[in-house]
Amino acid sequence: MISLPSPEEGAILRKNHLNTVKRVVVKVGSAVLASPTGLNQEVVENLVRELSFLYKQGKEVILVSSGAVAVGRQKLGLKQLELDLKEKQAAAAVGQAGLIRSYERCFEASSQKVAQILLTHDDLSHRHRYLNIRNTISTLFAWGILPIANENDTVSAKELRFGDNDTLGAMLTNLIEADLLICLTDVNGLYTGNPGSDPEARLLHTVSRVNKDIYAMAGMSGSSLGTGGMQSKIGAARMVSALGGCSFIGPGREPRILQKLFNGELVGTFFLPRRDRITNRKHWIAYTLRPKGKLYLDEGACRALAREGKSLLPIGIKGVSGRFGVGDPVHCLNPDGKEIAAGLVNYSAREIAAIQGRRSTDIESLIGYKDSDEVIHRDNLVLL
Repeated sequence: MISLPSPEEGAILRKNHLNTVKRVVVKVGSAVLASPTGLNQEVVENLVRELSFLYKQGKEVILVSSGAVAVGRQKLGLKQLELDLKEKQAAAAVGQAGLIRSYERCFEASSQKVAQILLTHDDLSHRHRYLNIRNTISTLFAWGILPIANENDTVSAKELRFGDNDTLGAMLTNLIEADLLICLTDVNGLYTGNPGSDPEARLLHTVSRVNKDIYAMAGMSGSSLGTGGMQSKIGAARMVSALGGCSFIGPGREPRILQKLFNGELVGTFFLPRRDRITNRKHWIAYTLRPKGKLYLDEGACRALAREGKSLLPIGIKGVSGRFGVGDPVHCLNPDGKEIAAGLVNYSAREIAAIQGRRSTDIESLIGYKDSDEVIHRDNLVLL
């Protein structure tokens, strides 16, 4: 069921959380930044004023900005609606320079220095690179510099992509342990229905927990200028809440939108953090690592994981798919095909196929050795 505080309760909860915010990630999409002729300079200038407001409030801020492909289109005079991957990568290479130059020029008015950070999903999937990125951002904060991040579209192949900057924003929020992710978009927030066709649709101002009903409301509302729709923003809010952070979705072109938010006005949709937050490492396993395979479990194993907090033993595994080695991430599926857990395996795909459905005491006789009784230890397993 949907958990929705009353407007009065929501306003109090918002205020309580916003009063403690010290570190913020602001994500703005192409649908907000782009115009038919390229970058909307008026919107950029308004955004910079809003970010400067946050800095003056003593907050550390990262901007995650889309728009490189849109700027590149304009510079290159590309009129066609659809570009293939290599064309998008080339357009991004041209547009990224113009995008960062526009931000740098606007921030100069307030003597604010900026830095550019371009990332692929692979950068966050490797633990040492993940930590290096965090150290770099911490140093930039210490120097009073505002980082501007974007996906490195020029080199990102399908397997290296975040999919959209909403996901990148959520991952950076959790990487630097920010208190709040702000997604600025071309809609007012999350509605109970499609406001364009449903006269009874109403804006949800506060969401206590993201569940399947909230996802159902989101629908698919992607823009032709970007890759993310409302569902990707809901997914980002869920990722952030799992680690104890808040999220906000609101209209990016509305003047003073961030000032209104921090002044306590009921604008946009605010997502509260989960009370049962998970650890940083388990969050990294569940939301940053991409699974290299799948394990298909029986009812008994699903019950042991979900209700009893146990490790995954080979006897509860009915099938294996994918090619993976020891220590690789996999997802666990129940008999209905639903993903219920993510974890790091103690055996390879070939070895798990040999021991599936058997007792742990049989492992050595089946594969020649036994390093662990568990296929996935509960310390390396996260319920989804």
